[in-house]
Formats: sequence, C-alpha cells, structure tokens
Amino acid sequence: MDKLMIEGGQRLKGTIQVSGAKNSAVALIPAAILAKDTVTIDQLPNISDVQTLSELLEEIGGTVQLEGDALTVDSSQMVSMPLPNGRVKKLRASYYLMGAMLGRFKKAVIGLPGGCNLGPRPIDQHIKGFEALGAEITNEQGAIYLRAEELVGARIYLDVVSVGATINIMLAAVRAKGKTVIENAAKEPEIIDVATLLTSMGAKIKGAGTDVIRIEGVQELHGCRHSIIPDRIEAGTFMAAAAAMGDQVLIDNVIPQHVESLTAKLREMGIQVEIGDDQMMISNSGDPFKKIDVKTLVYPGFPTDLQQPLTSLLTQADGTSMVTDTIYTSRFKHVDELRRMGADIKVEGSSSIIHGPVTLQGARVRATDLRAGAALVIAGLMADGVTEVTGVEHIDRGYSLLVEKLKGIGAKIWRKDLDTREQEQVIT
Repeated sequence: MDKLMIEGGQRLKGTIQVSGAKNSAVALIPAAILAKDTVTIDQLPNISDVQTLSELLEEIGGTVQLEGDALTVDSSQMVSMPLPNGRVKKLRASYYLMGAMLGRFKKAVIGLPGGCNLGPRPIDQHIKGFEALGAEITNEQGAIYLRAEELVGARIYLDVVSVGATINIMLAAVRAKGKTVIENAAKEPEIIDVATLLTSMGAKIKGAGTDVIRIEGVQELHGCRHSIIPDRIEAGTFMAAAAAMGDQVLIDNVIPQHVESLTAKLREMGIQVEIGDDQMMISNSGDPFKKIDVKTLVYPGFPTDLQQPLTSLLTQADGTSMVTDTIYTSRFKHVDELRRMGADIKVEGSSSIIHGPVTLQGARVRATDLRAGAALVIAGLMADGVTEVTGVEHIDRGYSLLVEKLKGIGAKIWRKDLDTREQEQVIT
C-alpha cells in the first residue's frame, strides 16, 4: 500500500495532458459485451477501474488485451456466468454489466456494486427500466438476478435524472424488440460517448445528450473501434490545481464546453482562463481570490465530482464561500481532513461554508473517496510543509498517472510505501 507525499508551495508551469474519461470508460467496457466480435477502445485512462472491469470480462469468457491506452475485447466466446462476488463488489460501475448482459444474454446475476461510499445511490431507476423492458428482477443474498424471455421496447420515464440508469437502460434496449423511449434522460457527455460507441456497433439511437433518447432495437451488434472522450473531471481537477499554484499551466486534450460551469466559477474568482479548441490556459496572477457560492447540479450544471477539489481552492478566497451539493448530500468527508490542514470550514446540512483566506499546513490526511483524494492533493500543493495522503487506492480509481503528470508541471509529489504500523491503522 502507498501514500502520497506532497511538498507544498511549488509554482506550477507547463503542459499537463488529460486522459480519457473515467466515467465513459466504465460504461464503454461493459458495452463491448453486446458485440458479437471484437471491440477496440482507444485513449483509455490508466486507472484501476479499467483493470477491474477487464478482469470481469475475462471471467465471463472474453478475451481482453490492453496495449498502451488501447483495450481490445473479443466477446465472441462470452457466456452469462454469474458474478455475485469478488471483483464486481469493488466498483460502483459494475452495475453496467447488468444492462449489457441482459441485452446480450437475456439474463445476468450481478453482486450489488461497490465503489466510493457517498451515501445512498440506489439503483431503483435502473431496475424500473429493466422491468419495463420485460425483465424479472429479484434481490437474492446480496446479488441482483435479472431474467427475461425477451426484451421488448417501452416508454420509460426516469423519476430522477440518473447517468447510470440512462446508460444501463440504453445498453439493454439496443437489443430489445421494437422502440424504446427514455424520458427525463441524463445529458452528460459520457452518455453521448456511449451512444456513439453503440451506434458504431450498429445500434439505432437518437437524442443522446438531450432529455429524450429514442432507441430502435436491433438483432445483433458488431465490433468497431472507438476513441474515448477526454475526462472533464480530470481536466477540472487540473484547472483547480493550476488556479491554486499555477503561473501558466496549459491543459491539453480537453473539450472546453464540457467544463464551462467550472470555467465560469474560476473567472468569477478572478482567475484568468484562456480557451482554445482543445486546450485551456490557466493563470494565477497572485491577486486574492474572490469568494463565490457554488451549487452542484446535473449536467450542464456544476459537477458534484468537482465540488471537493474546488473546496480546497476556496480556502484561499477572501471572505465566506458556500458549496452546496444537491446530488450527493453527504459528500463532505474531505472537510474534516482539510480542517487538519488548517482550513476554516463547517458543514451545515448539504452545504459546506468556507472562510478564507487561510494558510494551509502540511499534515497527515486520508482520502476517503476518489474526489476527496483530489481535494487533498490540491490542498497539499498549496500547503506549507509536507502533506501525507493515505487512501491512495481511491485516487488510483479515477486519475491516470497523477503523480507523473503533476511532477511534469513542477509539483514536488511522490509515492511512498506505507510502513507496517500505518498499514495496520488503515486496516483497522
């Protein structure tokens, strides 16, 4: 087990490269199950979730090859093997195996998914969609059993806007008989990315990226090659880091439209953001940041995945800022850790109230989830002294080569093995 060591106070300058989108990758890999032959996905991020999903596809008979950032999946010999335990429990996005295996085999047994503990994230909208398509679903001993004689298109209205449910229903519906309409669908860029892959495989999908998606079912899907979109959350994390400590940081391989909500908030704070076609330049003039209020919303609103990294930056704003999370209202476990570093933050309901500016001090802190880890890395870059971040396994789930990328723009950051006593503390 590792920990991250960060010596704060180093100015950042240069170019940092954004990897492919984690939230696309975890849906695109299960989608390969639906093809009758070989699917290749390019620009994949080097993260542990990709490795876990690749191993799950091998468990059900797929042949998987990962060369550089290209993953090739031959699904021709796959079978509907139950996956009630083991790796499937490690990541939240294992629920996409439900839709893909239901679409391909008309049955699946999938253990209830794991991932970051961010409070209740029910899959009732997924199940509602599968049942509308004709599946029978039961929960037996901690696993979801899905069975269908056949899948038939239906009109499905999502009670809450859900990225996971929208994608999962798409995965099942592309092989259903007739037409499926998903209403109140999520509009995130990752949904368009998954729809683009499925269309390249022969699916008939219209309206991805709007709140109504129409799918005409087809009998079979074939292989294809697909390049994943850049990761807007990784890009946003680098934007926050550059705003905190950057002289001039060029963020490369980004779709500016996907991070417009963060760009607006950084400019509101007084940070200079210059936009190109697929690059963004972030500059910190050294002037005090202005306080802001932020409320997370579904896309194209401010992403819940960026409220934690932004909170670290707001410890340096002049005055009182407020961050309200309407998506995951218990997503404030990073606050106690930032307090260890000297942050003046309190949580009231679904909001954190940040008083600044403060001088952060290096400390021993723990990443309790993926984006909390990103927040602590940004705080460590700003802090006086050395910050030790444990819980690195959470960060590795979503950030590809983070240490190497930050080193490349001047950060003093490195990995170090946890000693035996620290490992015992983590386990207990």
